[in-house]
Amino acid sequence: MGAFRTVGVVGAVAEASALLQSAAMPTAHAAPCPDAEVIFARGTTELPGVGPTGDAFVDSLRSHVGAKSVDVYPVKYPATTDFQTAVDGINDARARILATAASCPDTKMVLGGFSQGAAVMGFVTASVVPDGVSASAVPAPMPLDVADKVAAVALFGKPSARFMRAINDPQIVIGPSYVDKTIDLCVDDDLVCDPDGRSFGVHSRYPEVGMANQGAALAAQKLQASWAADAVTDAPAQPPAPALLSLPVTDETPPSHGGGPAPRPPGPAPAVPALPGPAPIAP
Repeated sequence: MGAFRTVGVVGAVAEASALLQSAAMPTAHAAPCPDAEVIFARGTTELPGVGPTGDAFVDSLRSHVGAKSVDVYPVKYPATTDFQTAVDGINDARARILATAASCPDTKMVLGGFSQGAAVMGFVTASVVPDGVSASAVPAPMPLDVADKVAAVALFGKPSARFMRAINDPQIVIGPSYVDKTIDLCVDDDLVCDPDGRSFGVHSRYPEVGMANQGAALAAQKLQASWAADAVTDAPAQPPAPALLSLPVTDETPPSHGGGPAPRPPGPAPAVPALPGPAPIAP
């Protein structure tokens, strides 16, 4: 009885295994690449995500680009007052930019950040390691060709040189490949970004004063220009014009076929004979 039960169990397991192997397994499909991706770094002490300024910026950007698809990637880093950990954000943003450029080459990227996040994204675009910083302590500058995949860089409340000196960090210098794509917005008297600013209270007001919308409108313009340029590049070549059906024009006169005057022979025109009549009267 025990042997029979064992054989029965083994047979059932084998049968179940065969059924599982023959069953159609679900196929995983990668999400399609979006038309644009916003990679945004939040500000100091903001909750994980893109933060209030980032949310306002993304919502406005989507309204400006209409039917185009826009994905969002929030940069992962502590965003605390321990500013040395900003390098974690630089690493994460850089890795995401390179991954998107490789897996979705037609996707246009918009890099953005607020406050400490703006510093993170500014350093991501740098073409050289900042002075006084060990190359082993920060990520290497991104490859030059990656800049072609970035349509815009939107920075809100980017820390000024004065502020960076106060926290003993190097000045933020945008790389030359990104300068013309960068939108750098600062509320007047903002202690963080305005070199002469004295107010920390206005630092969180970028959505309220309309600068998130302003940045989105400018970023949308750069996206549209980038998409238009790609459309021209990808357009098929125009076919050559068809050959003319008529004969080419020449200096030769076609032969006469009766009824018309004979063609004039080459050479000077013959003199017209004088008509008979009275001789002219001398004066």
